[in-house]
Amino acid sequence: MFILVMGVTGSGKTTVGTLLSAATGWPFYDADEFHSPANVAKMASGVPLTDQDRRPWLDELRTLISERGARGENGVLACSALKESYRGILSAGASLVVVYLKAEPDLVRSRLAGRRGHYMPLRLIESQFLDLQEPGQAITIPADWPPDQIVKTIQSQLDIYLAKAAAKGRKKPG
Repeated sequence: MFILVMGVTGSGKTTVGTLLSAATGWPFYDADEFHSPANVAKMASGVPLTDQDRRPWLDELRTLISERGARGENGVLACSALKESYRGILSAGASLVVVYLKAEPDLVRSRLAGRRGHYMPLRLIESQFLDLQEPGQAITIPADWPPDQIVKTIQSQLDIYLAKAAAKGRKKPG
């Protein structure tokens, strides 16, 4: 099983994903580290990525999830996954639980104003919100909650999910 921590830039995906990884003992993967140099350069110059730009990146992440899952491994992935089609690519043939960190534009602007050393400029915030298709099937949590509270909520919701899955005859992941 993989937990996808998704949301717009600055919503806290990496912070929450890292804490959730520590709490579960599952490996953490940050999708930002999988972007091609061309995509990073494009975003750094203030140009939003297109679906065509994102496709090889999403395919690489799907391969990561599929290969780890085939070996019976669990994981936590922080990835914007803004569109339903992106989440569909990531979840193809995989057990994926989506956690959506719902952030308001003002929160994201304030967080990004203080961020140093990241390639995503403030001017791309609006494109993130324009691309965002909120997930219908997800654990949705306000991004302005304290990270520890978010992780505890995810864990409690995950326990409910696993109990329901077990009741349906599926095996609980190790």
